[in-house]
Amino acid sequence: MSVYSSKTTNTSILKPFSSADRERIKTAALNKVRFITPKEKGIVESVRVALEEKNFHLIQEFTYFLREADLSDEEVVQIMKDARKIVHSLTPVFANLVEGLLSLNWKKYSPEAIQAYTEFSIDVMIAHSSYIHIGIAKLVLNWIPNDHESAEWLNGCPSERVKAELETVHNLLNRILTAVPMAFDVVIDTVATKFPYFKKPAHVTAGYLHNVLWLMDYKPVFEELLLQLVLQKLLILDVNAPRDEIEALKEETDDEDDKMEDEAIFQMDDVSAPPKPPQSLEHPVGQMLDICLMKLFKFLDDKCRPQPGCTDDQRVAKSRFFKTLVHIFDEVLLPSHNTHHVQFVIFYACSIRPAYTEIFLSALWQKVQNPNVSSIIRHAAVSYIASFLARAKFVPLSTITYYLKELSNWANTYINDSDEFSSKNCSLKANMVFFSVCQAMFYLIAFRARDLTINHKNLSLLNSLQLSRLAMCHFNPLRYCLPPVATAFAGVTRTHQLAYCHTVLERNARRKLATIYGHDKLMPEETLETFFPFDPYILPLSNKYIEPSYLVYRVHELEESAESVAVETMRRKRGDSEMIEDDEFILADKRQKLSELSKSQQFDKQFYYGASPGFNQ
Repeated sequence: MSVYSSKTTNTSILKPFSSADRERIKTAALNKVRFITPKEKGIVESVRVALEEKNFHLIQEFTYFLREADLSDEEVVQIMKDARKIVHSLTPVFANLVEGLLSLNWKKYSPEAIQAYTEFSIDVMIAHSSYIHIGIAKLVLNWIPNDHESAEWLNGCPSERVKAELETVHNLLNRILTAVPMAFDVVIDTVATKFPYFKKPAHVTAGYLHNVLWLMDYKPVFEELLLQLVLQKLLILDVNAPRDEIEALKEETDDEDDKMEDEAIFQMDDVSAPPKPPQSLEHPVGQMLDICLMKLFKFLDDKCRPQPGCTDDQRVAKSRFFKTLVHIFDEVLLPSHNTHHVQFVIFYACSIRPAYTEIFLSALWQKVQNPNVSSIIRHAAVSYIASFLARAKFVPLSTITYYLKELSNWANTYINDSDEFSSKNCSLKANMVFFSVCQAMFYLIAFRARDLTINHKNLSLLNSLQLSRLAMCHFNPLRYCLPPVATAFAGVTRTHQLAYCHTVLERNARRKLATIYGHDKLMPEETLETFFPFDPYILPLSNKYIEPSYLVYRVHELEESAESVAVETMRRKRGDSEMIEDDEFILADKRQKLSELSKSQQFDKQFYYGASPGFNQ
């Protein structure tokens, strides 16, 4: 037998069947027991059997079939049409079946199949309100981008493909909300529940926020509750993206860029090249916050800015929206201490119209004056007033002088009304609001010294504020102010002969010396714990909305002339009256060190009397 003939005698799956083998296979197929598939039975027959014979076996099989089978467009259209015919029979006992129908991945099907799915979804939620929770949850889940879809969401903006899919979702949601008013609360609860965790990728949270803002755009009835939810979620991001961590990572990145520039020092620069776009942050939560705030700023611009030729009703609607924003600010942001960037939402909104600034400042000032409001909230409101007036370019000088007068009148009235007992009880806790008001005045005068001392009229105004009386009163507010604020204020007032506070500062410095008990050291806790909410904004992408309206600190002219001399002079125990030129008036990451002045001597190295005449001699 040859080798070839021996190979061909073996059976092979590639060889054609003989007629006998083919007949044998047909006979075996005919003798098999066959069952009708769920698709052949259909949803109508399955529901009829369940209702009449109380047999849910076919319903279970059909539900499994929906979840596992790869349906064609025609099958989806037919199933949805059949389901619409019996929609009133789909009582809550068929909840699993309805959930399976609503869980279909409709995005991959044809427009006809998507339309059939949409019509069934609306009909089943109108007929049975118990399915509203399931239907809304399935729709909102489509808002959440997948972790690997970052290329589809550039800076929180969807691609054209994703935008088309989301448009279908929002159109369906809009129709449901119009037809079923009771879905309002369900939508609010579902949106809050499905909000992504803050450690998710940046495009996931930004994409979800995009859809939340989209919902508010076509359903303004959700504005207050959803905007409050958004600010609460952004507040969590802000807390988990501290300013010092962002700056530390930014410094590392800048150092690496400097090394690369040093290596390429001999390369020719392309003068015609466009300016480099702002770099994204290395801090993941900070980058997420940056993108989300950029989207929120754009949304606020559309909602608050009146367009040319708009009607009075439209202006009233935009003012109403801003008042809603101020109310949310009172509920969410004002009680939150030491936030970094979220509060710039109200800063940007106020920059759109001067009327918004008046509404915001008036609301804060009413809280400060109201004795029924807790001292912590009044203290925070004063901090917002001072920081806002100091940093906002769009605030006219007349508004600044008006609130300086109001603060001065309130503080002087407080001194006049203090009785013999209160004059002896000058503790920080008992007089927190008074000390906050005084510090706000000191901070504002020191920060806006250029504008407030530009002419004799403004100087006369400062003279009328009775600054000397405030600084020298028995409450001694300079004792509780942050050291940079107290020393800067003392330098400005001495320069312009408004008050002489350095004697008080030196006396207070001696009182802050530590007391040693053996190996223990007792430190007096006498510094007012405060923060200035509108300190420099360091998020690069969203900074384009803040920078045009933000005032960067400029050193006073007298301070500039004395700076070179003051570096070599003897430093005093209280510290410096000069503010740091690089917009570092109050360093966020050094406030704790400054508040613990008597714990270390670092304060002596950071501040010096460089602006006050007579101290360099």
